[in-house]
Order: sequence, then C-alpha cells, then structure tokens
Amino acid sequence: MSKIKPVSDLRNYGTVLDEVHESEPVYLTKNGRGAYAIHDIKDEEYFQKSEAMIQLFCEINAGIRSGDEKGWYTEEEVRDFLRRNTRRDK
Repeated sequence: MSKIKPVSDLRNYGTVLDEVHESEPVYLTKNGRGAYAIHDIKDEEYFQKSEAMIQLFCEINAGIRSGDEKGWYTEEEVRDFLRRNTRRDK
C-alpha cells in the first residue's frame, strides 16, 4: 500500500526511511501536492533494467521495420560482411 506523507515529516527522516521497502515507496507531498518519491535502491535497478529492455525492443522493432521496407540480408551475406569487417587480433 502506498504511503503518503508531507515533506515536513523529513525532519524525522529516520522514521520516514524505515517505512521505505522494496516495491513500497513513500510519496512526499508539498503544499498538498505530490512532490517526491523515496524508493528502495532495488526498485531503481529494476527501473533501469526496464528502460534498457524497452530501448532494446524499440531497436529490434526498428530493425524489423527496416528489413521489411528495404529487404533482408541472407545468412551468407551477413557472414561475408562480418568476415570482411571483423578484425582478428591474435
């Protein structure tokens, strides 16, 4: 359940932080309106991974659209391209 508190409760920030748990942020209001959210660091990591996944899906979708519009390369064309443009350091 969401916890909503006035920002003035941060005077006793220890008690506010004790109420923050994974997937249970504390929302702070200022003048009766939402102003801030305090959430567990694990939630931040989840948000970052979610954003990266959304970006990856957008790039994949763009690639699919490009392939549909401009045509697809065969497996052999991709292999040839990679052989020509991949540097092998030994």
